[in-house]
Amino acid sequence: MAHLGTGRGRILALPAGLALTASLGLLPVGAASAAPLEGAPAPAPAAAVATNGPKMSYVVNVTGGHSTVKAVKRAISEAGGTVVIAYDQIGVIVVHSQNPDFARTIREVRGVKSAGATRTAPLAAQTTTDIGAEQPLSAKEARAAAEQATDGQDPFEPLQWDLPAIKADKAHEKSLGSEKVTVAVLDTGVDDTHPDLAPNFDRAASANCVTGAPDTTEGSWRPGPTESDHGTHVAGTIAAAKNGVGVTGVAPGVKVSGIKVSDPDGFFYTESVVCGFVWAAEHGVEVTNNSYYVDPWLYTCKNDLDQGALVEALQRATRYAERKGAVNVAAAGNSRTDLASDEVVDKTSPNDTTPVERVVDPSECPDVPTMLDGVVTVSATGAKGLKASYSNYGDGVVDIAAPGGDRTAYQPPEAPATSGLILSTLPGGKYGYKGGTSMASPHVAGVAALIKSTRPHASPAEVKALLYMQADDMACTNPYDIDGDGTVDAVCEGGKRDNGFYGTGMTDALDAVRR
Repeated sequence: MAHLGTGRGRILALPAGLALTASLGLLPVGAASAAPLEGAPAPAPAAAVATNGPKMSYVVNVTGGHSTVKAVKRAISEAGGTVVIAYDQIGVIVVHSQNPDFARTIREVRGVKSAGATRTAPLAAQTTTDIGAEQPLSAKEARAAAEQATDGQDPFEPLQWDLPAIKADKAHEKSLGSEKVTVAVLDTGVDDTHPDLAPNFDRAASANCVTGAPDTTEGSWRPGPTESDHGTHVAGTIAAAKNGVGVTGVAPGVKVSGIKVSDPDGFFYTESVVCGFVWAAEHGVEVTNNSYYVDPWLYTCKNDLDQGALVEALQRATRYAERKGAVNVAAAGNSRTDLASDEVVDKTSPNDTTPVERVVDPSECPDVPTMLDGVVTVSATGAKGLKASYSNYGDGVVDIAAPGGDRTAYQPPEAPATSGLILSTLPGGKYGYKGGTSMASPHVAGVAALIKSTRPHASPAEVKALLYMQADDMACTNPYDIDGDGTVDAVCEGGKRDNGFYGTGMTDALDAVRR
């Protein structure tokens, strides 16, 4: 995502100069039914409203039954708002309005629990620099990897040090995962025409949610020509097919879908993400991967009227997806921050207009969606199995760890791999390296998909319990001086089986396929 100079972008890949996209071209080989709510009708607001302000987007969170929802919709109209879509299943309504007082007015309506603007920039002002060139995957390196690939390996698998790091190579000898399991990639879009993704792509569970309402036009889930390739990279890590082409995913036998939730400028706004979770829930998705934070706030404060409404809407959406059977997995973030601390300085929010420095308490101002209740929070490790230099951490916040890559100078991989980052798919049949907690999260999503494949009747709670129980214990790394300059870069708190750097430990794909 854009604005990665702070070390923390909307997309949770590495800052420019640390993350890498290296390309190699290869030859081609609507919301569901509403659940009724309960409550009493709401009185309408005053009829005279201003409609000459900038056009803004809002979420309105409703409590109450059908009559209340109906009355709130009428009040929205009378307050100068237009309903884009109503997710009655979770009581969240997406609204556009040019009334500068819309949020204040609608909050006074009976049946409205909270309401807030989803952005600080108007809709008319609708980038991802999550990639920094470091080391291209040359044709020579690709040929060398293919020559070293053993029987049963895809050509570039020798470069994927991350697979043996979580025992995925051994897991694949037992199971590739079930085609009955789908992992939804909520991200910048997925190129389903890629030869390593096409065999496993689930169109029925894919959509474009950028407006806050699902668009299922063919290909709407793909990234545009100037948009980030981030989502396609994430999808390949999860489920690139084991088909004699390119790379291999953690769960190469499962399905993957693309739910596009970032706009052309790379912003992940609340209405888009809510749409993504509800769409996934209504289409039988077993796992969602979320390698981003929700704009425009790096930390979204529940005690702010606008921001609190966003947290409420997103928490409702993730809980609904889990109730419908999905395990939600998310990246911890790339700002080297202890998310369990009492105070964090945020200099980047709001990132869609003018940032203002503020000091926040992450327990009251969570990083969303990764710090929402029930979401699996993933930290990143490098090729030597240490916390990646950039990865967020926090005792009681991080649930589990997985490979996300790091600078080769800090954590070099074993030969034949030459890059300390993660190799995966890119649009147009290409392949490249990226690093970040963005890349760690899909490893865990893939392992969750393997667990669900092995135990198809397991609930989300059971899948998460197995994820944590099967993870390989990793003791704290103290002192942690990742760059070797004599200064401690972070302090790990907790024990061998659960700590701030690695949570319950390194995710384990082999245990996931053992019955």
